[in-house]
Order: sequence, then C-alpha cells, then structure tokens
Amino acid sequence: MTEKTILWNSSRVPVPYPDAIAGMERQVAGIRDGSLPERVWLLDHPPTYTAGTSARPEDLFNPSGFPTHAAGRGGQWTYHGPGQRVAYVMLDLTRRQGTVPPRDLRAYVHALEEWLIRTLRQFDVRGERRADRIGVWVVDPASGRESKIAALGVRVTRWTCWHGVALNVAPELDHFDGIVPCGIREHGVTSLRALGRDVDMATVDEALRANWHDLFGSVPTPIEAA
Repeated sequence: MTEKTILWNSSRVPVPYPDAIAGMERQVAGIRDGSLPERVWLLDHPPTYTAGTSARPEDLFNPSGFPTHAAGRGGQWTYHGPGQRVAYVMLDLTRRQGTVPPRDLRAYVHALEEWLIRTLRQFDVRGERRADRIGVWVVDPASGRESKIAALGVRVTRWTCWHGVALNVAPELDHFDGIVPCGIREHGVTSLRALGRDVDMATVDEALRANWHDLFGSVPTPIEAA
C-alpha cells in the first residue's frame, strides 16, 4: 500500500505574520474541501509579538515597538523572529494521523511535543514536558533553572488543525523581554545556540523532517520553497 504523503515547504526569507495567516487560511479551506493537500510549512517571521486567545494586555511591554497581532490560536503572548524555526502544521484531524487517533486534540498536542523532543535529542538536548505548562523545556544541570526552548499554539477549524510550534534555534533572546512569554513569569527562555549548539536552520529542518513520519504517519514530500 502506498504511504500517504504530506506537502513539506520551507520559506527561505522571513514571512510577515499576516501573510502566513492568510496562507494557512487558504490551505485549511482547501484541505477541508479536498482541493489542497495537508501541509507542514517551515518558516520564520520578522520580529513580531502574537496574542493567543488567553493573552493579557498587561503581559505586553514591547519597548522596541515590534508589530503585534491577534493570532486566533490558543495560549498567551508569544514572540516570533529570525533565528526561530516556526512549523505550521495543517492536518485533517477527522482521520488518524499516525499515532494520533481521529478527533483527539490532546493526543495531537502530545505528538507535537514529542516531535520537538525527538528533534532536540538529535542535538544532544533533553527536552521535557511539564504537566502544568505548555511547551518544551530544558533544565540547566548546574543550577536547576528551567527554560522554555519551544512553544506550541494550535487552532482547530472543523477538525482541521493549523498554527503549530516554534523552536528557538538562534533568535535574539532579549526580544522575549517585551512580553511575559506564554504568561509564565518564573521561568526563562533559551535556544539551541544559548545551549552551545550552533546549528544552521537547514540542519534543524532536516531533523524535524526525519522525526515526522514515526509520529504522524505521512511521508514528507521533498522540501520545496514556499
């Protein structure tokens, strides 16, 4: 039996946030009516703060005056910028997606977390879940300090998912100081570069691609420019 494929795109220049939203909306509508395939879109954004449905105005400081946008996804404030790999995942959740049963949002989020954890493992970084907060976390073995290395935010429209994950590869970490990231004040934010892993984005993209199939069941098409 032929395995299902999924369209796999990578944008080589930063994509303005409104353009990404418009692109996802078109893709989701096409997935629902059968005219477009499911898709993973890898990209980064110009420096931007986005507000999830639970975002609080007092958690935005924005001293640099970066653009802000309502995202429509779950969660609170998130920063996006160059050096952060965003993966927007657009799937039909009415049917099984590898390890994810139909219409099981909890299992879908768990699979996204596992995707990031396995990807980090390829760079000798141990990513961990926390029961009381979303995202993927790393622990400094010397200090015990916990920092977030990847964020998750999903939206589901008639059981077609969009938005996705953001992995900090080498962003300007001081840009996160313009918000309370995800509403969590007591923990920091880190990146692969801050942990001493100086890897390029193409290598990260390949690691994400290599860890996709075992979790989600579909075979990525060759990487295409989006």
